[in-house]
Amino acid sequence: MSVLDNFEQWKDFLGDRLHQAQENGVPDSTINELAYEVGEHLATQVDAKNDEEAMLRDLWNVASEEERHVIANMMVKLVQNEGTGQ
Repeated sequence: MSVLDNFEQWKDFLGDRLHQAQENGVPDSTINELAYEVGEHLATQVDAKNDEEAMLRDLWNVASEEERHVIANMMVKLVQNEGTGQ
């Protein structure tokens, strides 16, 4: 089963990657830009595996570029306290 199949596992996965990046000194601006790029990739290249992903894809698709950056930043905040180390 892929981490994309279950939204809670997906958030844990993202939380772990976020914490790794922060521990390695990656600036928040870089993390937020990577989150934007991941959001863009998922919205255009990956089929939603659950209702949460479908909703995020639909929001992404109707959002302006500025709003997409906001969505990406909110996803970073959402997973801040997620992950296997939390």
